[in-house]
Amino acid sequence: MGGNQAEYDIAIIGTGPAGISAAINARIRNKSFILFGNADLSAKVERSHIISNYPALPEISGSELNRRFAAHLEQMDIEITSERITGVYNIGKYFMLLAGQKEYKADAVILATGAQTVNEIKGERELLGKGVSYCATCDGNFYKGKTIAVISDNKESEEEVDFLAELAEKVYFCPSYKTDYSRENVIRLPGFVKSVNGERHADGITLSDGSIIAVDGVFFLKQTVSADVLLDGLEMNNGSVAVNRDMSTSVKGCFACGDCTGRPYQIAKAVGEGNVALHSAVTYLAENKGKKE
Repeated sequence: MGGNQAEYDIAIIGTGPAGISAAINARIRNKSFILFGNADLSAKVERSHIISNYPALPEISGSELNRRFAAHLEQMDIEITSERITGVYNIGKYFMLLAGQKEYKADAVILATGAQTVNEIKGERELLGKGVSYCATCDGNFYKGKTIAVISDNKESEEEVDFLAELAEKVYFCPSYKTDYSRENVIRLPGFVKSVNGERHADGITLSDGSIIAVDGVFFLKQTVSADVLLDGLEMNNGSVAVNRDMSTSVKGCFACGDCTGRPYQIAKAVGEGNVALHSAVTYLAENKGKKE
């Protein structure tokens, strides 16, 4: 194992109810695993005023349920790795997960990334890898001394904005939240970005007022991105990850659970799918033991 690379049986992406369920069962099954996500767990659960359909916990608030989830993780000595996964690469016999400059290796992956809450804008998907990026650390160095746009939906990403501002000559910053972020070569944009422009490569953005700004590249710093953007070749169904009854996806060794697999968007459903995904991953690992080089 390289000095900057860690290896696990299973990598679980997401700390909502589905990811937590998968992690708890991974600990019970004595598998080596890593759980990526937010230490505050699910913001969607936290915002739920009263949850009435979770068995044995009638009329529980979302914040109390999150507190109990956190206590369960702590009791089982399960740590959360608060790093944003920007890419999952299917190497064939294992998966490589990229988080900034760090790489993680896992024999199986469980996606519990939740439903994508921010719609993609025109040109974002079409120009991905052609001047559009979701990873500041991966692609920032391509824009040394150039002009870029950064579109962010979370304050935590401002460290990445700092990193990009150190490299680029000029940064047009469009946050979708309230912030007092300021830097000499960063220009905060009013309104929102309607589209990324360009044919073979991103060369500009169009704002909500119709004005166009020329840029050399565009960075989207999102809390969540569509699962098929994270992992190439993942089959989707109406914007959700297509899964079989055992939570397996179109990519061998990758399983998905929770809101990312579609409706109903219910906590009980997510917990059940997380359990199934983990046990299916365990079966997959057992069937493929000894087949790896």
